[in-house]
Amino acid sequence: MIKKRIIPCLDVKDGRVVKGVNFVGLRDVGNPVELAKRYNAENADELVFLDISKTQEGHDLMLDVIRETAKELFIPLTIGGGIKSVGDIRQLLNAGADKVSINSAAIKAPGLIREASDIFGSQCICVAIDVKYDDAREDYYVHTHGGSKATDIKAFEWVEQAADLGAGELLITSMDHDGVKEGFDIKFLKKAVGLVDIPIIASGGAGNIGHFVELFKETGISAGLAASIFHNQEVGINDLKETLKEEEIEVRLS
Repeated sequence: MIKKRIIPCLDVKDGRVVKGVNFVGLRDVGNPVELAKRYNAENADELVFLDISKTQEGHDLMLDVIRETAKELFIPLTIGGGIKSVGDIRQLLNAGADKVSINSAAIKAPGLIREASDIFGSQCICVAIDVKYDDAREDYYVHTHGGSKATDIKAFEWVEQAADLGAGELLITSMDHDGVKEGFDIKFLKKAVGLVDIPIIASGGAGNIGHFVELFKETGISAGLAASIFHNQEVGINDLKETLKEEEIEVRLS
């Protein structure tokens, strides 16, 4: 059985890790390199850096931070945020990223997923999808630019399309659940898993260990991602994994 993964996420803005609620109200929570070192020591399975300043304002790739972080890590590092081209992806991989996460650029030019997968291998290409339920249209829709811009793209259709275009993995964030700590969007995730045969990372809503137990027992999700509960040490990764093991959920222990 493939082991479930626990992945801390670092939202990086102007070289500092920040966290908000529902994608707004950001506050400083630390130095990205120091936090990365801590998570490496705490038995995280992977680490995700999302450069949210680049997505919203547009600036150079944070290559220096990535190089410094990669030197300290023995676990896979995924970088996302404002990636626009194959050239951007090449720079990030050369700087030490193991995978890249593309979002807005993939929606603007879906062919980028296929091109990048063909050049670098699908295992390097994660498509991030920010989803939000629209009460008026009674369906989930995709948002871009760090969740700030709504689209007319139905989320489940984009999940299927991204996989068909060659994505090796999807990172799905529920904007309605993000930072609220009331649990993952089980309803959406359960349906999404049934649409594709590639791994899905679930993001948005983790508030306690029980939420991860529910996620893995109720869906076929491959990994659970969280930020503030790990940053603030409300949940210890080793404690989480021990509980998952007790619940007969396969995880990698130290």
